[in-house]
Amino acid sequence: MASETFYEVMRRQGITRRSFMKFCSLTAASLGLAPAFASKIANAMETKPRTPVIWLHGLECTCCSESFIRSAHPLAKDVVLSMLSLDYDDTLMAAAGHQAEAALEEIKKKYKGNYILAVEGNPPLNEDGMYCIQGGRPFVEVLKETAADAKAIISWGACASWGCVQAAKPNPTRATPVHKVITDKPIIKVPGCPPIAEVMTGVITYMLTFDRLPELDRQGRPKMFYGQRIHDKCYRRPHFDAGQFVESWDDDGARKGFCLYKMGCKGPTTYNACSTMRWNGGVSFPIQSGHGCIGCSEEGFWDKGGFYNRVTNINQFGIEANADKVGGTLAGVAGAAVVAHAAVSALSRARSGKTEQGEK
Repeated sequence: MASETFYEVMRRQGITRRSFMKFCSLTAASLGLAPAFASKIANAMETKPRTPVIWLHGLECTCCSESFIRSAHPLAKDVVLSMLSLDYDDTLMAAAGHQAEAALEEIKKKYKGNYILAVEGNPPLNEDGMYCIQGGRPFVEVLKETAADAKAIISWGACASWGCVQAAKPNPTRATPVHKVITDKPIIKVPGCPPIAEVMTGVITYMLTFDRLPELDRQGRPKMFYGQRIHDKCYRRPHFDAGQFVESWDDDGARKGFCLYKMGCKGPTTYNACSTMRWNGGVSFPIQSGHGCIGCSEEGFWDKGGFYNRVTNINQFGIEANADKVGGTLAGVAGAAVVAHAAVSALSRARSGKTEQGEK
């Protein structure tokens, strides 16, 4: 029997054609693709068989799964769970114990070389991996065996991508990110603590539609979601440029929505889609809620000076200045520009005069 396509599964679950096409359009938009790509996404989901996914859990708090199942997409649970074809996830699946482990072995054998391995959390290497046991075995062993025949690997969240709090100093368990344990497979990192749900589903949709990994940055993250700093699209950015900062929690600047840089916001050094896609169906994100970005999509953010200590190596216009100083700087720049323009004009007139005299 041929494998079901994503669309067939959706129809079987009662999802209408209209809702399906709406999903494809919204997905294309979230991926930053032109509207024409919605039909390509639809065609892929109608014709390609579901890609089986094995989802493993190492050292983590399950916040990635929590984010994933709370996608605010209109087709939330049905589309998300169907499109990923979660054949094995010991947190979400109904089976347990021997039944669950038997299902894992069956999927690995049946779809050898064709399944995607999604990893939430990381393997601890100290004490031969005994700090994380899955099915009576060290998680690192399960990870290596399952990765051996995977088509590609997705590292969900900061734990799998960078190590997160488990790998923070002094890291007694030797918690290690996935890419430092599995080195012979294509790996796409989707960091965050947790990642945005629509980012997670968007990555999978792209891989399904184009049958390849999305373009990655130098750290292995998809550029479509991690290509810009949160700072670049933050609605508080004008206050940063004007030198208007919150100086203490709940001061007048905080009530006016000034920039949170001085309160330790890591937006200027963090690459993520929070300020554009936002959370909870696009309603808000931490900075909008009054709390600075903690930089959870960046490597080693737990060890980088704490959440409320600001980054001090930012050389940006307007930093450490108030609006008056910025205005004075602008005036000085404008004055210098006027002087420079006058000097250039004088030189041009002088040259023009010499030319005219020479012609005479």
